[in-house]
Amino acid sequence: MSDALTGVTHLPHLGVIRVEGADAASFLQGQLTQDFEHLATGQARLAAYCTPKGRMQASFIGLKLADGDIVLVMSADILPATLKRISMFVMRAKAKLRDATAEFSLYGVAGDALADIAPTRAGPWSATASGNATVIGLYPADGIARALWLAPAGTAAPVGPALSLEAWQASDIRSGVAMITAPIVEALVPQMLNYESIGGVNFKKGCYPGQEVVARSQFRGTLKRRAYLAHSQEAMTAGDEVFHSSDASQPCGIVAQAAPSAQGGWDAIVSMQITAAQDGVVTLRSGDGPALVIEPAPYPLLEDI
Repeated sequence: MSDALTGVTHLPHLGVIRVEGADAASFLQGQLTQDFEHLATGQARLAAYCTPKGRMQASFIGLKLADGDIVLVMSADILPATLKRISMFVMRAKAKLRDATAEFSLYGVAGDALADIAPTRAGPWSATASGNATVIGLYPADGIARALWLAPAGTAAPVGPALSLEAWQASDIRSGVAMITAPIVEALVPQMLNYESIGGVNFKKGCYPGQEVVARSQFRGTLKRRAYLAHSQEAMTAGDEVFHSSDASQPCGIVAQAAPSAQGGWDAIVSMQITAAQDGVVTLRSGDGPALVIEPAPYPLLEDI
């Protein structure tokens, strides 16, 4: 990633679930991995929605617009299925969920363009008002600041030079933060994507589906996989398996998210066995597939902080 990462791009691959009602926060509190009851107006959270076995079915960037009004930004490809499933558990709660994608405009903003739109901003998952839009801080890509710009539909797009969607998606990879999409639904527990280290899990909040598994993985030392950055000269896609030279017959991990690299070839976020990342050769799709260059995640893990 170079300093050329600057500008604004529309993000059509994202969708929005809107949760409204007096129990919106308490309902989400009992469903997601993050604390929504203590989410202040204008604050954002990264969160996951898990199965009872702790496997992630979806991930979100949640933002509280007002009391009883929370939006969840997520991958559009799994929005209908996620909305249907999570709505099954509303029961008597005073909360209504709907697909509100058409009600909002979503843009990615990076580099100098972000400094012009939100000159005063904090770190990841911070939320800053910019007119009637909210600018949500994301993890940087190779030191370059990035943010999600969310505003009511019809709002003029943020001002800045055009940035290609491909360049934005490449920066998503370099940030080390993967979102759940269809190929990896129910494939990973949150820590396998480092969610506990990037603000996606709150271990002090109350129960939610899969909480026992997520907590046990964290506190009993049972976690054997982490997320890493990977590079290949061959195309990669979410759901591709990766293999290690010590055992070419069994996959040691999975590609969680991938995009063409700004430097040529492909970059990916790969969730894989910790031991496999430490030595030996990791290959793509088979034991004799193309070799991957593995890098650590671009942020400290919780155990290292």
